[in-house]
Formats: sequence, structure tokens, C-alpha cells
Amino acid sequence: MFMSERHQEGLAHLLYGINEGGGFIALTGEVGTGKTTLCHCLLQQLPEHVDVALILNPKLNAIELLASLCDELGIQYQPQFLSLKHLVDVLNQYLLNAHTHNRRTVLLIDEAQNLSLEVLEQIRLLTNLETTKTKLLQIILVGQPELKQLLERQELRQLNQRITARYHLQPLTYAETQAYIRHRLSVGNGNPELFKASAIRKIYQLSSGIPRVINILCDRALLGAYANNRQLVDVSLVKQAAKETLLPPAKPKTLAYSAIIFSLVAGLVFYGLNRPQPANNKLIVAGRLPAAPTAHKPALDKNKIVELLSTADVSLPQATAKALKIWQKPVTVLAASCADAAAFGLYCLFDKTDWQHLIELDRPSILELTTATGEKRFALLKGIRKAQAILQLDQEITVPIADLLTVWQGYYLVLWQPPFPNLTDIKPPLNSPAVLWLSQQLNRIDNTTAKPHQGQNFDPALKQQLQAFQQRQHLTADGIAGGLTLIHIENLTDPKRSPHLVKGE
Repeated sequence: MFMSERHQEGLAHLLYGINEGGGFIALTGEVGTGKTTLCHCLLQQLPEHVDVALILNPKLNAIELLASLCDELGIQYQPQFLSLKHLVDVLNQYLLNAHTHNRRTVLLIDEAQNLSLEVLEQIRLLTNLETTKTKLLQIILVGQPELKQLLERQELRQLNQRITARYHLQPLTYAETQAYIRHRLSVGNGNPELFKASAIRKIYQLSSGIPRVINILCDRALLGAYANNRQLVDVSLVKQAAKETLLPPAKPKTLAYSAIIFSLVAGLVFYGLNRPQPANNKLIVAGRLPAAPTAHKPALDKNKIVELLSTADVSLPQATAKALKIWQKPVTVLAASCADAAAFGLYCLFDKTDWQHLIELDRPSILELTTATGEKRFALLKGIRKAQAILQLDQEITVPIADLLTVWQGYYLVLWQPPFPNLTDIKPPLNSPAVLWLSQQLNRIDNTTAKPHQGQNFDPALKQQLQAFQQRQHLTADGIAGGLTLIHIENLTDPKRSPHLVKGE
């Protein structure tokens, strides 16, 4: 754990309050500043004679909270006689017995800003459990700044007066942010200088020193560096990471979650029935048919998916190697990088989108999936069958799309082949045969008999035609034929050139 000066002070306040005994301790801080992490650090440093009851879900009534407290401490009670009096009686007996054996008991409540006034008053009454000299229960309240406002209410003045230690956890300073990033890289056996100084300054500016936001930006920027075969993270990668993670995507329009699921599944069925397919609905690469598809397997339910993600060992390099095999490249290793793909004339395109636009892209895609514990797994999306997705982890599995969407946040990586070697963007003021090629492809798509584009200069008329195409394809209409735009153009003009998603009944 990276212990900044603020985290050290916060931990010292918590330890002081516990050593003094009795009453309340309040730890507050903005979302993502590390309050829960600090609590886990505290639990590791408590003396052997201290027992802790940890409540992570404070949205409980008074009886439910006392029952949870008893469960945490292993206190037996009679469920059929569940009442405040019964629970307080058995708790008091337990605390007296613990005191007799020189043991201390601590109740730690996370997200305490969500506690109701009724429950807070009941918690205050728990501090009345005492001997003639000692409080039997120490209570730590951890929460967001709203907890401070809550405790200042007139109805809770008695509780507020019993707080013996308070600390508000501040975000990191710039110097601490720099040290934090380098610390995390060092702990992960990485190069602590992977981030340029200018990139760290931008991260601090965007995150305001909040560790959780720093983590998100760094994680996304590192993946962007991997996808673009960069050796260092610079400001441009940080800005792109912020665009992808700190702002909501522009598409699709906000809808109720159930409506999204319904429309996506219905759209997939319609899409599968109406989109022109390659012969026999099989994968076609450069005009060649691959080996026969594997037999249909029953779809896994959500619980099985979560369990499989927790145990599967599929990293991004492993998934990249699987993607290269679909491109029928002679891959002999189990893990590959975007640099390996570049050796075959392929490029990595990393982006964030929604399911409908991913299917319209129609490419085998590496999906970044998140386990229940927040770990990342990477699965290769190979195809679609009815309302189910065909994924390649350690093994091929079939999962309902609705369940897949619960562990996929929209991030994906695809391999693609530009129409001209080493030319990933066709844009002004390019003067190249690629400009003439782009004009010809757009005219084919538009089915126009307009006069062909003159020369090889990227003029305003071509840019306007390209922007109109991008708008129809729901792409960013920037007038630049980059990776996404070129993939959509290829889908409409030369679909046999690259692998596509397998689609079936």
C-alpha cells in the first residue's frame, strides 16, 4: 500500500481512537480517496486482543444491523424471537464476557453516510453498553463528506458529542500523485518511468489527486500505449484515456437498462436475418474457408460466467495470439503483442463502444471483461448465434448476450489491415493514390455516377462526402478515414478481405 502523508495521518487517528477506547471515531473523505483501503490497513495492524465486526452494507434497519453485528462476531441469537431487546441482550452478554477475557470489540461501518437516523440513534445507544470504568464497544464510522453533514444534524448532537477522533482524508498532492504512480509500477515489477512527467501532470490535473481516478486513467493509458505500440505514456494517451473513462459515451442515447437489453437482442435477431452473409454463414479469410466450426455448446448462465472469469487465465497477449490465429497468421506462441501483429501488416484498434456498434463492426473482437472482484479478463468474441455470444477464453464458451453485458463495460480491441501498407489514416492534406482509392470506394458505396475525384489531393468535396458516410455509419464525422471508418468501408466494398464474426441460427 502507498502510504501518503494524509493516509499516515488518517491511520494514526484511527489507531489513537481505538487505543483510547470507547465512543466513536469518524473517518470521512471524497469518493475514491482510499477510505476503505485505509480501513483494511487498520485491520491488519490491530492488536491480537481486538475483535472487529465489519459492516459493508449500511442500508439496514436497526434490527438488521444488530443481527449483522451478531453474525460478524459469531453471537448466537434466536431468530424466532428477533427484537431489539433480544439482540441487545445477547450482544451485551458477549461484550461482558469478552471484557472478562481482556478482549476489545470494534464495530467498523463503511459507507456510513447511508445510515438512517433511526439506525444511527441505535448505534449511539450501543455505546451505553459499559462497565463502571470501560465502554465495551468501540465504533468507527467511515463515509463520504455527507457523513459530516449528517452528524451535524440537531437530532444527532448526542452522537456527535461522543466522537473522540475525527479525520477527513484529502486527495493526493501532485508530488504524492507522482510518487503513487511510480510506486504502483514498481510493485507490479514494471518500469517506474513508464509515464512521462507531462503525462503525470495531466493525470493529476484530471484526477484532482483522487487515487481511484488516477488508477482508472493510468490503467486505460497503459492499455492505449499497448494498443499503439508505444514505449512510454504521453499526454495524448492520457487525454484519450480521460475521454474514454471520465466522460459518458455520446452513443447510444440514454435509455432504461431493460429497454437497452430488449432492443439489442431484438436488433441482433433482425441484423442476423437481414444482413447479407458470406457463403454458408462461415468465416471467410481472403476467400478461404477455415476448418469446420465446432459443435454448438449450451450457453452458460450468469453464475457460471462469473465463476469461469474468476478462474480463467486469459491475458490480453493471450487473446491477441488467438485473434492472430483467426487471421490465419503463423502464430506459434501463446501470447502476442500489437508489435507482433504489425509484423504481419495488422494494426490494433482499441476503443469503447456499445454492443450494437460492435456487432456492426463485424470483426472478431477482444473484449475486456471485469470479474466480480474487479480483475480484468480478456475474451475473444468469435461470433453470434441467436441471442448468444461465442467467446474464446481458455476454451470456447457460449453465453447469453444479456449476461455478457453485465461484465463488459464497452472496451474492445480489434486487429485490422489498412488498404495501403503503413497508412492508417487517409486525411487532408494527403496527396497519395490512397486519396483516389478512397474516393472510388465512397462512390461505389453511394452508387453514384458522379464525376470521379480529380487527382490525388484530399479536397473539401471529398471530406464532405466522407463525413456524410461517417454520419450514416454512426461514426465520428471528422472527415478522416481512420481505422474504424476504413473497416466500415471495407465491409461494404471488399468483405472477403478480412475475418468476420461467425453468425448462425
